[in-house]
Amino acid sequence: MLELSATDRIRPVLADPARMHQDPTSRPMARPLIRVPDLEAAIDGVVKSYDGPEEINNLESAALPNKRAVVEAFCHLRPAIYMGFYATRPLSRDNLRYSVSEHLYPAYEILVEQIARAVTYEERFGKAPAARPEGWNEDVVLRLFKQLPELRRQLNADVKAAFDGDPAAKSIEEVVFSYPAIQAITAHRVAHVLYRAKVPMIPRILSEYAHSETGIDIHAGAQIGERFFIDHGTGVVVGETSVIGDNVKLYQGVTLGALSTRRERADDKRHPTLEDDVTIYAGATILGGETVRCEGWGGCRNAWITASVPPGTKIFGRARE
Repeated sequence: MLELSATDRIRPVLADPARMHQDPTSRPMARPLIRVPDLEAAIDGVVKSYDGPEEINNLESAALPNKRAVVEAFCHLRPAIYMGFYATRPLSRDNLRYSVSEHLYPAYEILVEQIARAVTYEERFGKAPAARPEGWNEDVVLRLFKQLPELRRQLNADVKAAFDGDPAAKSIEEVVFSYPAIQAITAHRVAHVLYRAKVPMIPRILSEYAHSETGIDIHAGAQIGERFFIDHGTGVVVGETSVIGDNVKLYQGVTLGALSTRRERADDKRHPTLEDDVTIYAGATILGGETVRCEGWGGCRNAWITASVPPGTKIFGRARE
């Protein structure tokens, strides 16, 4: 370890005299004081805390997926889905295949490695439902890539639903570039493929990345139909076992949640079903696995719903008198 003298530990770096009369914001910052013994003591305390029984210790972290790598893989997949929007050079049919390859090759390598790490961790600690065959992670990634044309078709319908359903939208380009719902739905449709393939951890990392970026929380397990749109989006929560039909529109602050959070019900259907052509307005909370919002145009706002609702019904919250 580099030993510093007492003078070195407390002496700030002096500014160049020639720059003393420059704009103060351009002057170099003084070096912070370094109190090595106190810093070393703090480090020792943190290291010692890992001797305890805390679940967050997890010193086997080498086997865990790398969150930043998973996000990097998604950031390669997104241009492959919307290449005309994310291309870094003039794009044509002649160079399209090369441009797509530039993103799918690194995405493949990253996802194969990160899925392998997630599976290794799960199997090492006895959490895997069954052993996966050799090459399973590669098969999963290739199946995902082969589904990208279908995901592009679904996402195109989602983008059109956003444009058609929002008079403030000026163009398809504006919707793709700026609407948080499109980013959240794109991440969800990718994560859901991996979720259905029973990939551990990676789907949830993707969904929570989208949540942190957009304020929209869609669990990777939620089943979502065609032409799905979330207007505004902030505070929307869609639980793991939610089922959403076609032509559904949600507004900000909507929760599709569970009535029970008991762990023994983890394998049950805990979240609502929304059938086709349903609109849920701002602030509505719909709870329970047996709660069905039936097919047909309707809406609710600022309402708390725990039972099924007939088609065509409109429900409004009422202020307490």
